Amino acid sequence: MLKLVTRETETPDSGPTPSTPDALLPRVAQGDQVAFAELYDQTAPRVLGLVKRLLKDHAQSEEVTQEVFLEIWQNATRFDSTRGSAASWMLTMAHRRAVDRIRASQAGRDRDLKIGVRDLETDYDSVTESVEIRIEHERVERALGRLTELQRQAVKLAYYGGLSHSEVAKLLDVPIGTVKTRLRDGMIRLRDEMGVAS
Repeated sequence: MLKLVTRETETPDSGPTPSTPDALLPRVAQGDQVAFAELYDQTAPRVLGLVKRLLKDHAQSEEVTQEVFLEIWQNATRFDSTRGSAASWMLTMAHRRAVDRIRASQAGRDRDLKIGVRDLETDYDSVTESVEIRIEHERVERALGRLTELQRQAVKLAYYGGLSHSEVAKLLDVPIGTVKTRLRDGMIRLRDEMGVAS
């Protein structure tokens, strides 16, 4: 948890005067721990406030703020005062870290959702499916019963037996054209009997 500790630097002539982030950051770049502590005390509330506005979660906001100050300590030498103020550099860093955390969290949620959907077992009612198959089978048998004997014979050999038209013709000892006609007429009648639209 972040704690706000106030520190002041004293100069012999003027008494205690706090330094600005712009004055402290070059000292931090040289490894000055006292300057870093003072910089932290001055800017931590603003950095934490910015991060918290983006993340909403206080615990994550504290973690990201800690990461930001670690990055400031490690990269203070990269600060270029000609490109902006120290405070804006630090807040930009904080904003980027917070956005990265949001993206990582969203990617994790998306990944978990995909895995969850993939692994979701759908309800399967084997009794219902068995009943539906049996009812459909009975409908087909009734419809087959309404065909002529020659049509029924050709349909059963071709569709239930898996024989080709020429094999059915050879087995029934009829021309292949006759088999095709019986199959076509039988299938039309089956379709009509079962109420299937063409």
